[in-house]
Order: sequence, then structure tokens, then C-alpha cells
Amino acid sequence: MKVAILDDYFDTLRTLPCFERLAAHDVTVFNDHVQELEPLAERLRPFEVLVLFRERTEVRAPLLERLPALRLISQRSVYPHIDIDACTRLGIIVSSSQHPGTASYAAAERTWGLVLAAMRQIPQQMAALKAGTWQVGVGSSLRGKTLGIYGYGRIGRVVAEYGRAFGMTILVWAREPTAMQWPRAGAHSSSHPMCSPCTCA
Repeated sequence: MKVAILDDYFDTLRTLPCFERLAAHDVTVFNDHVQELEPLAERLRPFEVLVLFRERTEVRAPLLERLPALRLISQRSVYPHIDIDACTRLGIIVSSSQHPGTASYAAAERTWGLVLAAMRQIPQQMAALKAGTWQVGVGSSLRGKTLGIYGYGRIGRVVAEYGRAFGMTILVWAREPTAMQWPRAGAHSSSHPMCSPCTCA
């Protein structure tokens, strides 16, 4: 099959083990972004499969109607950028794994990169170093402080685990179904019509 992988800005997909599964197919990887209707339709017209990187490219009815060969759209996570009704009408399958229960380690790691950068003033220290100054402050420690997390899902749960590793008190605010998971994680929760706070050391 002719497969198009869109918006792979840093050409990362070729480096993943799963890319080997496409070895028997005719694969084209696009590292740039095109959203204008006619140029995008012209680019994608020969392809039977589109592999999308999240919501980077909108796939609406006017585009789909210009892609007669298209049979499958594959991506991961939510798909507000795909016209599902148009895909159904045109007989195009949309395959998107919502990966429930799978921790989002990448998002949690980026979150902690920002937390550490803010608390230890890393951007300011780097700027000072480049300007020829050795140090402009010492920042603040995380141990003993309270970390507030809104939601305890795929991202929040991992952020909380990292916070505990830093010796922080974790305060979570989440909906009741999620709050029910806290006792199994060694936390405590209290009831609320919509949300529940949870404190865990």
C-alpha cells in the first residue's frame, strides 16, 4: 500500500522499532507541514493510507473528497481534526488508539523539566553564564514543598510519582471516578459532588 506519514518534523518515526512493520509498503515521510487545501490534496492524492501526528494537519471533508485512493487514516489519541462523518460517508477507516491506562511519561517528564527549570532558575543561570557571570542565585529546593495537580489521569499520576520521589507533598484535585484510585495508590481522598482533593506524602 502507498502510505503517507505527515508532519514528522524531526524525522523521528523512522527511528522507532514500529517503523519496520511498514517495510513491505511504499512509505513516504513528509517532514514539512502543508495545510492549504489544493496543495495538500495534490500531495496526498496517490496515497491509500495517511499516518497523522496528532492534530497537526486538519483532515476535513473538502480534503477527503479529493483523495479517491484513501482507505485508512491512522494515528494515536484524540481526533478532533478529522471529519469522522465524512470518513464514514466515503468508506475511510479511522484507526486511533486512545491508549487508556497507558502512562504518559513524555508529558510528565517535560512537566518536570519545567518545574526544575523554574525552581532552580536554570534559564536565568544559563543566560548569566553566557554573559560571563558565574551564578546569579541558588533557586529553591523541592523537598518539603506541596505540588498541586489538577487531574489524576495518564499524565497527573506520573507527575505525582515524580513529585513523591523529590520528597514533596502531593495535592490532587480530580473527578470522583479518578479519586477512587487513590487509596490503591496509597493516598487519601474525600468526597465532593464533582471533584475530590487528595493529599499524599
